[in-house]
Amino acid sequence: MHPSIHRQQITLISVSIEAIALGVYLIRDAFGGVMRYYTSIMHLDALWYIPDVVALVCLVQFIVQFIVRKRSVLAFVVLLQIMLSIVLGYFMLGTSNAAMSSFKMMLPVFVGFCFCDASLGSYRRLLSLIAATFYLSVIGVLLTKFYVMPWVGFKYESFGAVREAGRLWWAYGADDQRLMGFAADNTMAAFFILVSFAITSIRKSTIWNLAFGSIAIYAVVLTTSKTTLIVLAFYLLLLLVVRILPEASRFAAVRGIALWSFAAILVPFLMILIASGTVAVPHTTMFSILDRINNSWQLPFVYLSQLMPLGLITGCGAGCFNYPQQLFSPLASYWVPVDNFYIGTYLMFGLPFVAFMVLVFRATFAATDVYKLTLLFVVNMFTITVLNYGPASGLLIIALSFSEVFSRRLAGTAHHSGSAPDRDLVGRNKTVRYFGADVPRPA
Repeated sequence: MHPSIHRQQITLISVSIEAIALGVYLIRDAFGGVMRYYTSIMHLDALWYIPDVVALVCLVQFIVQFIVRKRSVLAFVVLLQIMLSIVLGYFMLGTSNAAMSSFKMMLPVFVGFCFCDASLGSYRRLLSLIAATFYLSVIGVLLTKFYVMPWVGFKYESFGAVREAGRLWWAYGADDQRLMGFAADNTMAAFFILVSFAITSIRKSTIWNLAFGSIAIYAVVLTTSKTTLIVLAFYLLLLLVVRILPEASRFAAVRGIALWSFAAILVPFLMILIASGTVAVPHTTMFSILDRINNSWQLPFVYLSQLMPLGLITGCGAGCFNYPQQLFSPLASYWVPVDNFYIGTYLMFGLPFVAFMVLVFRATFAATDVYKLTLLFVVNMFTITVLNYGPASGLLIIALSFSEVFSRRLAGTAHHSGSAPDRDLVGRNKTVRYFGADVPRPA
């Protein structure tokens, strides 16, 4: 076999694996309530872990593609840091179940990273699956408004811990149940509507976006996820604003929005400075955010300074102040729902995570995939009040949006590539306008 043909086959295989992994994670998590309930009652619990098995293949692909073949120092350092953090988390949390859960928790990161240098728009079948997820997620929320689904309150065992699908929460202003649709959690039901709409909207007309954006907003209102509602409404507004711009300026605007969205990282710290110590009155509009300000975003650092002072710099390991600690550790009494991706990840990885995010920000200047830039905005805004490590698809989407950090393109090339380099953006001779209406579908 000719070497060039062999290399092409390797490339084709590598392109498909991460798409398959994202697809099976999406099916499992967006329909988590359905999947967990029926796999349990049919004694097919092993099917729940199929995405994790595919993610293991992506881990191997990440090592081969970025460390062995491309000899990326950053990829090696990131892999080493994650593995060392899992070991540190084992000593911190004190049980093998916690370590196994932490390893499983981090697997989706490698799936997302494998999308480096690839346009999400080139995965036609995956985009169709994401669009179907959007429609079905909306339908699921609407159905649960009128029918009680069998998986609500269903309890299942995972790594020896009992967990519950379809948790019920009090919602301000009413005693209504927070609807979770086909997912196992109302916040995640809203998240999948948000993400699948954002990805699907890029190739759709303005009329479609106005119509289905309005339906999506109504469905998110039913889930009572205020964060998702704000982000979805803000995204729809920005999408319309970008489409008003001349087409030559649209991509630059999208990249600018993605870059500015990193300012959302500072929002919790500003809130702490402004409102820390303000008494949170139960059953009021501000109770949720004030509870985060006073407890969720500060108490973990107080506990960490008591348990492991050095962890304020090095982090306390993967799974620390995350669900592995809550479910599998003797330190469960110290667990606090962190409710912010950047704070939660810093607690686990420390200052190395800060250095990594500086590189992610730098890489965004050179990013040419409109899908990844769109997702950067969405996840940066969404994770202000959500940790987003569970279900796994949440972390996978974040890693996907960060994946260009491993690209060989230098940030400086972005300033010489023009406002919208078509061949760099989508590749494979496919044409996509940047948030443009009436776009031709790829062949």
